[in-house]
Amino acid sequence: MSTHVANKRADAVQDPFKKMGKAKKSAEKPKKAPAILLGEHSRYQIKSGWLAGTFVARAFPKPPTTARGMIAEATGATEEAAISALHEVIDAREDRRTGERRRDTQNGVDVPCVEEYLEAVRQVTLSGPQRAMLTALSLADEDGLTDARLAYAAGYKSEASANKSFAATGLLIAEYLFSGPQDDDAPGTPEGTAFLGFRGATATEEQTGNWILHPELRQAVRLAM
Repeated sequence: MSTHVANKRADAVQDPFKKMGKAKKSAEKPKKAPAILLGEHSRYQIKSGWLAGTFVARAFPKPPTTARGMIAEATGATEEAAISALHEVIDAREDRRTGERRRDTQNGVDVPCVEEYLEAVRQVTLSGPQRAMLTALSLADEDGLTDARLAYAAGYKSEASANKSFAATGLLIAEYLFSGPQDDDAPGTPEGTAFLGFRGATATEEQTGNWILHPELRQAVRLAM
């Protein structure tokens, strides 16, 4: 065995890890996700933060609603600027909608547009019977329903219970759309049903007219079905 070969074998015995590559550096710890700032404006929840290279602010349905989907979005050079821009978008949207409301002189309410009603129907927490009443009335179209048929459609045993629930439905929608509780006990304040519809005409004053939804609400309920 030559001296050169012997030396190579000796080196291998003395340093068995010599030919192994250097240990890789430990993987870097993943960076924390940017914090999301939560806030509120009008009837919406605001979420803002750093996203895809810019500051973004978005408006969503405010809990406890189970509705999903983004309402509006804005960006800015800073997070504060993005939030401020989103507030302006929401306010402009609300002003436009308010201007589109139709005045119902008979009931004394400003009837929301289809777009507003649709948002409310999708986001307000209504019971099964309350949704059943709205659905039945939307399908009844301009003919409407008698108190008895409305109660039957929602599964109520009495017309009084159905009418009470119907009025409560109107107040919930009004509270959402008009950004505040509607107190039907206050003098001059319309009852909850006025935000949903009206009584149909009758041949005599002794008769009770059918419940008829506002055309805007009828269309919104059909779209939400």
